Amino acid sequence: MSLQTSPTSSPAKSPPATVIQVNGIEVIYNHVILVLKGVSLSLPEGRIVALLGGNGAGKTTTLRAISNLLKSERGEVTKGSIELRGERIENLTPAELVQRGVVQVMEGRHCFAHLTIEENLMTGAYTRHNKAEVAANLEKVYNYFPRLKTRRTSQAAYTSGGEQQMCAIGRALMANPSVVLLDEPSMGLAPQIVEEVFNIVKDLNQKEKVTFLLAEQNTHMALQYADYGYIMESGRLVMDGAASDLANNADVKEFYLGVGGDERKSFKDVKSYKRRKRWLA
Repeated sequence: MSLQTSPTSSPAKSPPATVIQVNGIEVIYNHVILVLKGVSLSLPEGRIVALLGGNGAGKTTTLRAISNLLKSERGEVTKGSIELRGERIENLTPAELVQRGVVQVMEGRHCFAHLTIEENLMTGAYTRHNKAEVAANLEKVYNYFPRLKTRRTSQAAYTSGGEQQMCAIGRALMANPSVVLLDEPSMGLAPQIVEEVFNIVKDLNQKEKVTFLLAEQNTHMALQYADYGYIMESGRLVMDGAASDLANNADVKEFYLGVGGDERKSFKDVKSYKRRKRWLA
């Protein structure tokens, strides 16, 4: 009698741990203006997650809520919770979050115009005290952004928009973060520079294992590089899914990528019946 053995199956890979969990947050500005209306999202470790939507959808406010930069604009989280690896972080200061590995790259770059590129980069290491590690980190930043090394002695005010965006990302990397909140990196940049910046983001994600939450209006570009995506409208999340699924979704193609549909329709005419609004489900 022969014994038959069933083929052994390889164990299934466990899903990545959740680094940041946003649970049904509401954000109010000036004690009056409700901007976020029950936003919930997850940021898995080692992934690039895109937060998509038009101007005013609430993307920047979501990032500011996570990084605790709302108070500077008289905003506050009034409902819900935000967790970093299971720890509530709503009451931490931005500096404390940086020390825990969460750094935001602001929309518009915000480089210090009167400082050189290298001086700007070094401001990102203000929480670190090991000079050898900081020096090694600076060389790593220059390896990813060789253009910055060429311009390291130039004042930021006299560099291009693309170089300033690279400087802003490099400055964030000098804090040695595990999570980077990247706000509108393509804004005001030529398409070739946008692609270069996104390629570097992908390299940092794959080689350095940096997790990115990417707020972006350039839906086409963001979905090429992200693993997962959320779409926002008027302070709510209306759709989410794998980036490849969103890129092939008929509604996303029509409303955000500008393709599809035999008849040209305005967004105002069609959104009330065709848009998927999961908060009404």
